[in-house]
Amino acid sequence: MNKKDLNKLTKAKLIKKLEEGRDSLVNLRFQKQLQQLEKAQSIRFLKREIAQMKTVLREMELGIREER
Repeated sequence: MNKKDLNKLTKAKLIKKLEEGRDSLVNLRFQKQLQQLEKAQSIRFLKREIAQMKTVLREMELGIREER
């Protein structure tokens, strides 16, 4: 998900995406431990997306970014 896409989402949708991302991260970690994960880089990319979503939410709380 691009930063431009994050700007277009509402706060409720961002929170929902964040929860989905966290669930996906847990599943990827289990797959890694069971050695079923083909692309280990997907964990890194997902963690980066989660951090970007958290940043946008925090900026909305501080008033830096407008809520939609």
